[in-house]
Amino acid sequence: MSEQRKKGMVVIDLSEIGKRIRKARLSQGFTQQELADRCGFTKSLLSKIENGQTASAIATLSKIADHLKTPLAWFLEENREEHLVLSPQNKRTSKIGSKEMGYLYETLANRSRFSKIEPVLVTVPLDIDTTEPFTHPEEEFIYIVSGAIVLYYDGDKHILEEGDTAYFSGSKPHIFLPHGDQEAKVLSVFIQPST
Repeated sequence: MSEQRKKGMVVIDLSEIGKRIRKARLSQGFTQQELADRCGFTKSLLSKIENGQTASAIATLSKIADHLKTPLAWFLEENREEHLVLSPQNKRTSKIGSKEMGYLYETLANRSRFSKIEPVLVTVPLDIDTTEPFTHPEEEFIYIVSGAIVLYYDGDKHILEEGDTAYFSGSKPHIFLPHGDQEAKVLSVFIQPST
């Protein structure tokens, strides 16, 4: 993936995300209009995303991933291996698509598109821009590594602090936001439902 290094982070190339969305859409036989209608936004927005002309909120990317039955991280990951996946700490870097996406993501294992488990270290900054809950098809397990978050899940509010965990279905609207005066780090493991 083409990347730009900035302050120790890797900025995800929006055109690469767009190419992957287009590839997944075409492989399933959707037109841009059909996918946009299913996701509830305009064909123009989808076209801009696919052409790398605009950054998308995680909620928007999540809707696209859901309707394409593709893990969200498949659009964001750099490399995907089929068998053994080693990810030394000194070779991993935080990733961010845009300020609008909100969270910083560090993939802990570059994996196959068809893997059932996807571990990600999420940094929840204090100045997060998005507060719109989103859904995804995977189940999710989270472990609060440091700091604290407010987990909004299906209309309920839960405060989770360092060492706390939660396991939930991604099909209900949810989001986690910072709680207190420091950013939080959350180990998030997405588990594909069995088919």
